[in-house]
Amino acid sequence: MAKMTMVQAINLALMQEMEKDDGVMVLGEDVGKDGGVFRVTDNLMDKFGPERVMDTPLAESGIAGFSIGMALHGLKPVCEMQFSGFSYFAMHQLEAHAARLRGRSLGRFHVPMVLRAPYGGGVRALEHHSESREAYFAHTPGLKMVIPSTPRNARALLVSAIRDPDPVIFFEPKALYRAFREEVPEDEETLPIGKSRIAREGKDVTVISYGATLHSVMEAAEKLEEEDGVQVEVIDLLTISPLDDELFSESARRTGRVVVAHEAPRSFGAGAEVIARLVEKSFLYLEAPVRRVTGFDIVIPLYQREMDYLPGVNRVMQGVRETLDF
Repeated sequence: MAKMTMVQAINLALMQEMEKDDGVMVLGEDVGKDGGVFRVTDNLMDKFGPERVMDTPLAESGIAGFSIGMALHGLKPVCEMQFSGFSYFAMHQLEAHAARLRGRSLGRFHVPMVLRAPYGGGVRALEHHSESREAYFAHTPGLKMVIPSTPRNARALLVSAIRDPDPVIFFEPKALYRAFREEVPEDEETLPIGKSRIAREGKDVTVISYGATLHSVMEAAEKLEEEDGVQVEVIDLLTISPLDDELFSESARRTGRVVVAHEAPRSFGAGAEVIARLVEKSFLYLEAPVRRVTGFDIVIPLYQREMDYLPGVNRVMQGVRETLDF
């Protein structure tokens, strides 16, 4: 298997799905001739032409609206918001139309579209380029919210998202775009939307995370075992909505102690929903309060203070140690 970055793996997913299905289209700002600001869609226009890889005006509401119309008429659009912080202009189209049309039509119509967007911090970007607002979309009934964590699962999840009959919001952690390579099979591979995975087995404490923060958690887990002899089990959510609460609830029942880590702001984030599910399903098994290691309830700072905002390895280790000491 070839080793690929996340950018290359996502490009492979788009390339192969466009080859298999003439209805799959790519559209967004600079996705065609320039191959996207991060070159995720590089070479797609050369192969499939401007009718299937469309450079659009700088109009996020229009991009989402075009995609909804295409999906209703039998196509499978994959639209790109150049950065997730620009997607708010498309919220009306997504919330009022894409998310509701199946219910509004009593199942007569589906909206098989994917909205891709680079998200998250850690790359010294400007304002509106580093947000983690996945909770907006996860809170919207009718939308699925997917966040991969490695090149391989990014490729597999994007294939599943393109084939899904309903709208999927697909956030790509841009800090991971070229951070490392992973073996990705050339043959078709999918992962089910709505299922999480055990990224690391352990018996002493469960840490639940996703996206780029998962890699800080994995490094923290290795250090905790080396320094403290603590075996940390790590759960990678992969999908925020629908949320797979069975896997992390079962893990919590075994370890009795849980930490949730993500870079989005603390209040009303995905971590809060995870904790609510744990209270409902595993409360009597817990030996300590569930701790959150997250971003702060502020707009993510510019690059001078960005790393202080993000939940890095030391903050994760501190959260685990506090949970174990309770």
